[in-house]
Amino acid sequence: MNKRELVDAISERLGSKKAASEAVDAILETIQAAVAKGEKVAITGFGSFEKADRPARTARNPATGKAIQVPATSVPKFKPGADFKNLVGGKH
Repeated sequence: MNKRELVDAISERLGSKKAASEAVDAILETIQAAVAKGEKVAITGFGSFEKADRPARTARNPATGKAIQVPATSVPKFKPGADFKNLVGGKH
């Protein structure tokens, strides 16, 4: 399911494609902004989003075998909640 399909599915429940699109955009933008600031966003039953810091490290170029330096970076991390895990695992 892509973003357009998600908006379509939500618009069936809300009755308005415009309202559904605005809701999806607002949710995603709010989560992204909070995580970028280092805040944890937890949605009970669904999961949590947070910022994870990766330290600098040495890696190898698989084509040449030459060592390269990978700089430190921050990445988004998602941890699914128990209800989400159970649903996907067929336990509901």
